[in-house]
Amino acid sequence: MDEAPEVRVRDWLPRTVGLLLGTLALATAFIAAYVGALHQPNPRDVPVGVAMGDQPARSVLTAVRDRTNKIKAVGYDDPGAANDGLTSREVYAVLTSTPDGGLVLTTASAGAPAATELVVQVLTSAAQQARLPLRVTDEVPVAGSDPRGLVPFYLAIGYVLGGYLASTVLGISLGTAPRTLRRAGLRIGALAVHSVALGIIGAVIVGPVLDVWNHDLPAVAGAGMLAAFAAAMVAAAIQGWLGVLGTGLVILLLVVLGNPGSGGIYAPEFLPTWLRGMHRWNVPGLATDLIKSAVYFDRRSIGWPVTGLALWTVLGLVALIAATLVRGRRAAPTRAVE
Repeated sequence: MDEAPEVRVRDWLPRTVGLLLGTLALATAFIAAYVGALHQPNPRDVPVGVAMGDQPARSVLTAVRDRTNKIKAVGYDDPGAANDGLTSREVYAVLTSTPDGGLVLTTASAGAPAATELVVQVLTSAAQQARLPLRVTDEVPVAGSDPRGLVPFYLAIGYVLGGYLASTVLGISLGTAPRTLRRAGLRIGALAVHSVALGIIGAVIVGPVLDVWNHDLPAVAGAGMLAAFAAAMVAAAIQGWLGVLGTGLVILLLVVLGNPGSGGIYAPEFLPTWLRGMHRWNVPGLATDLIKSAVYFDRRSIGWPVTGLALWTVLGLVALIAATLVRGRRAAPTRAVE
């Protein structure tokens, strides 16, 4: 009579301890990642474009580079190519010289206001030291309702959060690994419909509701649909193979590392070395870059964000189907017996 409670304790205690330890590890990683990445931004190698034949502008950038590593010159064949680099988000600003001996600094603050502010500050000081007049123009400014340029990041995080939460809810409700390909197809379809709805809702909120942007809303909605679906497929695939414990890995990839490494809060050049390139491949970073490109920049800059999110989506789909064939079908007879 007295052994039954002990048996029950032995049944639930290891799993409970394991879940608590996993939660503790995630919380520790969250603190380390966010505080480590964001507590003291240290900009390095912020790219500024310059035409190779523009000797006065190149000389100023070379002199700046000799004093600090905050700015890095990126050479282009001609001024037109340099301007294309600005609008395709390869650089945050372009420095050119004028026939009267002055300088013009053309910025794109929509890329990252903090980065362009840094460039303006450094090059204004350099121009003063060289006794050259400097005129600053912002070719791609942020919206007046988003002066810090954070709305694309927060919108992207909302899309990603909605995607992986939808997958998690279905996994808890129906089982993390679908038992048949038909059920897998229904789950994928449900997540696709959810992603379409979330993409439209997000665009409506930042558009007519909050009046942050009143243009390119179909592009914003499309970006949101892709971001949410990519996050949902990644989460569904990981949970399909690892079960509920896979949710911890999803949070680690999409939140703990994904948010600070997205380049949305600070430009990538302001982050520690181990996080600087993460926005190029993680889902939140790709989603943030895609939304910025859709709203502010040349459509040529959407190429890699769309490709990256599409790759994550395809990988998630393939992995979820594989989990269905392996784990789902293996679990089906057991459940039938039960």
